[in-house]
Amino acid sequence: MKKNKDSASASKRLKYKLRVLFYVCFLPVFVSIYFVLKYIVPQSGFRLDIIVYTLATIFIAIEGFFLIKEAFLHFMSITREAKLIAAGKSNRRIDIGKEDDVGELADALNKIMQRVQGDINELKGYGEKTTEINLEIQKRVFLLSSLLEISSLVSQGTKLDNIFKLVVEKSRLLANSEVAYLFFREEEAGSFYMKIVDGLNAGHLSRLKIDPDNKIFNQLIKTKKPLILDKDNILPEELGLEFYEKFKLKNNLSLPIYLKENVIGVLGIGNTKESFSYRKDDIELLDVFSRQVAIAVEYEILTHRIEKLEIKDSLTGLYNEAFIRTCLQDEIRRAIIYQRPCSLALMNIDNFKAYQKNFGAQGADAALKRVATLIKDSISEVDRVARISSDEFAIVLPERNKRQAQNIAEETRKRIEFSFSEEQDINKRITVSGGISENPLDGIDTDGLFSKARESLNFAKNQGKNRIAGSTICQ
Repeated sequence: MKKNKDSASASKRLKYKLRVLFYVCFLPVFVSIYFVLKYIVPQSGFRLDIIVYTLATIFIAIEGFFLIKEAFLHFMSITREAKLIAAGKSNRRIDIGKEDDVGELADALNKIMQRVQGDINELKGYGEKTTEINLEIQKRVFLLSSLLEISSLVSQGTKLDNIFKLVVEKSRLLANSEVAYLFFREEEAGSFYMKIVDGLNAGHLSRLKIDPDNKIFNQLIKTKKPLILDKDNILPEELGLEFYEKFKLKNNLSLPIYLKENVIGVLGIGNTKESFSYRKDDIELLDVFSRQVAIAVEYEILTHRIEKLEIKDSLTGLYNEAFIRTCLQDEIRRAIIYQRPCSLALMNIDNFKAYQKNFGAQGADAALKRVATLIKDSISEVDRVARISSDEFAIVLPERNKRQAQNIAEETRKRIEFSFSEEQDINKRITVSGGISENPLDGIDTDGLFSKARESLNFAKNQGKNRIAGSTICQ
């Protein structure tokens, strides 16, 4: 409002000065006419030269006035345009008019505005580049944080299904995706079954599978190249209709997940947007996630291999289940060859879940170590003992028949009961139950002896716990 008032007052001032200039221009003319009519005409009459002189004076005065007016108006026009430019309308251009000083001023202002406009356009360009850089930084930060989160889960030994779910959820955040999915091949050279799908109204995808010879995914499976479907990459009409019927997606980006040159899965994203196309960085980001899936699978495989190679339980120092089964199988073979007995004892801590709840993980671990030591001290050097679950132990007893094995297990049970009976807190008093099986009476292989020993163990539990049972008692 103040600027408008200043502009109006400035315009009035210019008009006032123009009016004063008019008076200044015509005042000498009026004075000349007065003297001519007052003093010259009465004496000499209307002479031609006097008339011509008077008209010439009037003409020159009028011409001078209009020239000055024109300059004033041009200058006022430049002033108005300059004020509009100053107000932010930088795209306006001042009319130069005649090539005089005022015209040169207008031309100079136009050149200044051209430079200013150029600078503004350059700043806009920098602003757009800055925005693009910021978006790129945000993408990289998102990718890095996602990779750290996934890598953390992998290193912690998290279940594959949980890792797959996180990867799919993160993938759906790429490229305006409405759906993300993961197909997984469970058998070599077999079909790919939907493992995880994320997105609204994507329930129909959970039932899908991809056959190895599928025409749509054939190139992806055989050549490990991405499958891209968008406005720039279109399937033949028949295949396009088939894909839409199954996936309900207009745009799709799928990448292979391969391990040791074999495609083990397909990670994909998609949406239903019109005139959409995937960019190079979309493919690169999704490729990173597909590689994370491959790393997680490989880590899982390596972990299982290491577990198979390990023979000791990390908490108790006893053998693990894999080793004790191998050991039992070897003893069974030896017993069959030399016609000698071989027995298996399973011992389980009674009410151990309640013990964990009452005394926590640390207290439970301490109790397990103590029980393991008592069992180990109760057997001979040729016997083998293992921890086969959180609260269960297995003892391989070569050269022992069922009665002998039951006596050893009973002595072990009594030792454990006596050791923990000294605890002041009754909830800390641990007992164990056990079951016995013998080769070849109860089985001629590892699974058979374990099955019979577990039947006996369950029988002992059902009979009130804190006791040892042989398989014949169950029958």
